[in-house]
Amino acid sequence: MSTGYRREVGLFSATMLIAGCMIGSGIFVVPSEIVRTGHSGAFLLLTWAFTGLLTLVGVLAFGELAAMYPQAGGPYVYLKEAYGRRVAFLFGWTTFAIIECGSIAAVASAFGNVLGTLVPGFSDSHWLLPPLRIAEMHLGAFTLGPWALGLTSARAAGLLLAALLTWVNLQGIRLGSRVQSAVTLAKVAALAGLIVLGLTMTPPHAVASGPYLGGGPGLPLLGAFLVAQVGSLFATNGWNYLPYIGGEVRDPGRTLPLSLSLGVGLVVGLYLLANVAYLRVLGPTGIATAPAGRVATETLRVLLGSRAGGLMAGAILVSMIGYMNGAILSSPRIYQAMAADGLFFRAAERLDSRGVPAVALMIQALWTGCLALSGTYDQLLDFIIFAELLFFVLTVAGVFILRRKCPDHPRPYRTWGHPVTPALYILGCCAILGGLLVYRPSYTWPGLVLVLLGLPLYALVEKNKHTR
Repeated sequence: MSTGYRREVGLFSATMLIAGCMIGSGIFVVPSEIVRTGHSGAFLLLTWAFTGLLTLVGVLAFGELAAMYPQAGGPYVYLKEAYGRRVAFLFGWTTFAIIECGSIAAVASAFGNVLGTLVPGFSDSHWLLPPLRIAEMHLGAFTLGPWALGLTSARAAGLLLAALLTWVNLQGIRLGSRVQSAVTLAKVAALAGLIVLGLTMTPPHAVASGPYLGGGPGLPLLGAFLVAQVGSLFATNGWNYLPYIGGEVRDPGRTLPLSLSLGVGLVVGLYLLANVAYLRVLGPTGIATAPAGRVATETLRVLLGSRAGGLMAGAILVSMIGYMNGAILSSPRIYQAMAADGLFFRAAERLDSRGVPAVALMIQALWTGCLALSGTYDQLLDFIIFAELLFFVLTVAGVFILRRKCPDHPRPYRTWGHPVTPALYILGCCAILGGLLVYRPSYTWPGLVLVLLGLPLYALVEKNKHTR
């Protein structure tokens, strides 16, 4: 039995992990919602630019923490050092129960649906077993459900992919990171190809460059800008996965902060160029009115005609595989770190002969499967957006706390622009959190409730620990 993780992830693999987890389906659909919210191309580009800047300054702070504590678990470790076990447990509980397992389940089922556009028969309406249907429940102003529990052909395809990627990552970090690098290169090439076509080919019809005049949420400009950040921040999420495997990165004091900056910089640049391409080909109105919000597909349809659907479906499938592999690879390291502290299933603490937290990987796969079969995870993910951003703020604020608590702790990398850059991240995120509380309460309060459900669970775990 191995006694520790193996440092087998270099700079290239670490950068590819970040880019592969960040580039998902969001960049292909989110711009439509942003334009419907803010009505103009300038609003679209400003939203993405602000998101990119906010993400980059957040990454600078994460780099210092990752270099200080190059251990498996990443933010769980940083939060424990800065705030104590309770806050770290709340992060880990939320990550396992909803954020990561729910995200993998959501992407897995979406994979099956997209696959159905290329291979007939895969659909969420094609039940392989009779479903168990449960009516929706109303809790005050909030609605949960309805539930349709069971196995569809789309869910089956996604679950098979999740099982395959779990098996790949059970073979060791080296194979998992190599698969991630290969898929990421394909994703970057596909997105770069879309950008090149959009920036160089001449649209067959004149593009209306004026503002989108259709309906929208009717929010004041600042409120619309803050709410729009939800979509763009979701599309740039995933950079936080690298610190999860901090215990397996070579030369972590250099590699972790450098790969964070390189990976995020690469993706932010690609995203900005992609939105410029969308505007050039479709204009604000074309982006806002793209069928089902599929802006990238509509861009290719205008430029290439009937070939667009298959090309875009293939690119989205590759993006989904990259995200799922990165999440499946990284997240169990959090649960293993929690188990080592006595805050998760004890068996999840063990590493197998390949240096892999195999039990944590299997537990993740089982809970992911349960969520996928429930068909209700999309609603839960909407609820958790607020809580996830809140944990990011707490983590970045940990830079200030740990500089005061542990001034002599080795810091191979120190946050560039401190204290201005981490303060800007905290202020920017707090503004978004405030905007969501005011303008999207149906997403925010349930998310906080889901997080706080971890408090009695933490008390129970600690009580059982002391009574053994």
